[in-house]
Amino acid sequence: MDDGRPGGASASLDRIATFPNFLSLVRILLIPVFVALIVHQGTEGAGLVLLGVVVATDWVDGYIARHTGQVSNLGKILDPVADRLALAAALVALVARGAFPLWAALLVIGRDALILVAGVVLLLRYRVRLDVRWVGKAATFGLMLAIPLVAWGNFELPFHRFALTSGWLVFIPAIALYYLATVMYGGDVFRALRAARSHTAEEPNQG
Repeated sequence: MDDGRPGGASASLDRIATFPNFLSLVRILLIPVFVALIVHQGTEGAGLVLLGVVVATDWVDGYIARHTGQVSNLGKILDPVADRLALAAALVALVARGAFPLWAALLVIGRDALILVAGVVLLLRYRVRLDVRWVGKAATFGLMLAIPLVAWGNFELPFHRFALTSGWLVFIPAIALYYLATVMYGGDVFRALRAARSHTAEEPNQG
């Protein structure tokens, strides 16, 4: 089906070998490295610093993609997948070390699992992909800042009291935004399903 895009634009979006996609792949490959550092006694600080570097590149690859014309369909999937994997892996490692409370980790992981299932069903059954909302990106950034700060404080690393307090002050509004984004994604899912079903119902009448 013709999607209305010029051939050049379509080819550009279908590109795989772009620098932002390379950065997203590097972020995924670094996940086991910072997890190993976090769970190993004595290297927690290095693991949290590397985690911070990994999550910071989320904004770098997005900025590069938009400002150099390297936005791609693969990148639209790879970027949020890298975010979710990094966040989930960090939370599992931190909960295992007792540096982050289980209830707070479940708030994040449970929400991500719900969005993931909805996104996969839409993509596989209706060929519809949910676009990332800026409120969701802002919430993710807040959580990726808050979680390492809370863990830094609980590991009693330098300036741990300041880090712990700052982490929770960021976590609370960030998790609220995370669930606000979930409600907005729910509306997106509803509209996507309605459009897909409407299109399916019209197909038999097309001649």
